[in-house]
Amino acid sequence: MAQIFRRSADWLLKLVVAGGVLAVVAVALAWRGYVASQPPMGQPVKQPVPFSHKHHVKEVGLDCRYCHTAVETSSYAGIPPTTTCMTCHSQLFRTAPMLAPVRRSLAEGRSLGWNRVHLLADFVYFDHSIHLHQGVGCVTCHGPVDEMQLTYRAEPLTMRWCLECHREPERHLRPREHVFDMDWKPPRDQLSLGRELVARYGIDTSRLADCSVCHR
Repeated sequence: MAQIFRRSADWLLKLVVAGGVLAVVAVALAWRGYVASQPPMGQPVKQPVPFSHKHHVKEVGLDCRYCHTAVETSSYAGIPPTTTCMTCHSQLFRTAPMLAPVRRSLAEGRSLGWNRVHLLADFVYFDHSIHLHQGVGCVTCHGPVDEMQLTYRAEPLTMRWCLECHREPERHLRPREHVFDMDWKPPRDQLSLGRELVARYGIDTSRLADCSVCHR
């Protein structure tokens, strides 16, 4: 029988298989490293300044958008510059030792080195603005931030966790005007409200679980 493929094709096939195996191993190691880098749920992440959301949001009454200015228009919520902090603290607690890093940051013109609380893998695309405009409240993903003296990760933000919401968004949606309302409670007929909001906001539920939605 005549040989159809050249002998070099065997080596090419072996290289392709070996490359596939290495790719799988690399992805597995990357995922393992990502999981290991996540701060434990419920454990506050150490910051250069012990910022209290409970004080600033619950007690003082600051809106999320005062500090996270880009959250409605960008994929990234944004971290406030030191000048935002000093808007108040140039008058309040001006000499408090706890706020020394803030004053030093302003004097030196360097940003404070805040540590991330919620980390997503590099191969995951997430857009804050899309979720907000579709009726997903801050509390849904970040937990009761207004009750946190120190900020911690309240939800796992795993692929399974995200897909549960993407497959049944009606269980989690709220009216847009209540997205930043930390005290909003879902009604007893949340599913009816959720289905109404899905239709009102034009959410295509048939595509929400597609790979390309989060992996681009």
